[in-house]
Amino acid sequence: MQVVTSRSEVPAVRVDLAAIFISLELSRSKWLVTSLSPGAGERMSRFVVAGGDVGGLLTYLAELRRKANARTGRDFPIVSIQEAGLDGFWIHRILEQEQVESYVVDPASIATSRRRRRAKTDKIDGEALVRALLAYKRGEPRVCAMLRVPTPEEEDRRRLVRERKVLTNERVRHVNRIKGLLFGQGVRGYEPFKPDRRERLEELVTGDGRPLPPALKAQVIRELDRIELLIEQIAEIEKARDAMLAAAEASSPAPAMLLNLKGIGPEFAAVLWSEGLSRHFDNRRQVAAYAGLAPTPWQSGQVDHDQGVSKAGNPRLRSTLVQVAWLWLRHQPDSELSRWFRARLAQSGGRQKKSMIIALARKLLVALWKYVSAGVVIEGAVLTKA
Repeated sequence: MQVVTSRSEVPAVRVDLAAIFISLELSRSKWLVTSLSPGAGERMSRFVVAGGDVGGLLTYLAELRRKANARTGRDFPIVSIQEAGLDGFWIHRILEQEQVESYVVDPASIATSRRRRRAKTDKIDGEALVRALLAYKRGEPRVCAMLRVPTPEEEDRRRLVRERKVLTNERVRHVNRIKGLLFGQGVRGYEPFKPDRRERLEELVTGDGRPLPPALKAQVIRELDRIELLIEQIAEIEKARDAMLAAAEASSPAPAMLLNLKGIGPEFAAVLWSEGLSRHFDNRRQVAAYAGLAPTPWQSGQVDHDQGVSKAGNPRLRSTLVQVAWLWLRHQPDSELSRWFRARLAQSGGRQKKSMIIALARKLLVALWKYVSAGVVIEGAVLTKA
């Protein structure tokens, strides 16, 4: 005999949990912990911990375990999720040390309401994270994008190239500031980056024939002091970068293989390796997506066109690859990739040069990945060493 249950007796949400699921909404002042525990129905509970209070967080997690055991008579593991953000990955590492199954999610990959004015609070975001975690553990495809958390050594390895980029940008700002100050006095052609910058400064006169005003000259000298300090610091970083590349050859041949390609120097090799090619990828689509160079389609009904690259990946790797692509055309003109670029550019009459260089950067990244991971030499590429 079949028993029919009335609609009013069917629970709104069927909850059969084998773990305690929590989400962490992290901010400077407070951490909001949203949890869904076995034996508590479909209700989510929230608890606020002071920002940075790791001891308070671990104490609350132990209390969640105790309450779940008291309700069901069983011990449950804890599964945690948090968004990648300002706090980095140190909280994730502490949770893993405490036997918590921890995940770090790309916040842009979580589906949100498309209303013009959607509600947003820490409570709503915490519950959305828990639901995304539940769907991910159920095996739903593409529900969100979990990050592969780098090791502390991998994180530290990227510091050199990133710091060099910051210092280089700062040096450019000081050089432009000096040129702007002098241009306002009618002085042109002064190059603060050249070795004779201080000697040339003494010879400068304004556009109307006067010597430089004392306060302006003192300001320019202070700017030169900053530029010279930056030059010294950049040289120290480059020395440490070269030492890092040499030491890395003992564990991975990738840096030496990149340096063996004509047109790729120590800086490009360090950025390509530390920011991307040192990671594991399953296929070329993952490689292009990580750099934000994967195409983004737009298809609905009869509308079907390409929106360009996603730009959702590593911006440092993407910008470096565009620079490498331009240099590749200069230093590797007889390679298969350079011939493909020239052929496609000729078909468009030279009107799509910028979009073609992005496509070349994507192809070059995939070719470099095959080169360092499987030893597949790029067709027609010139090696500096046999």
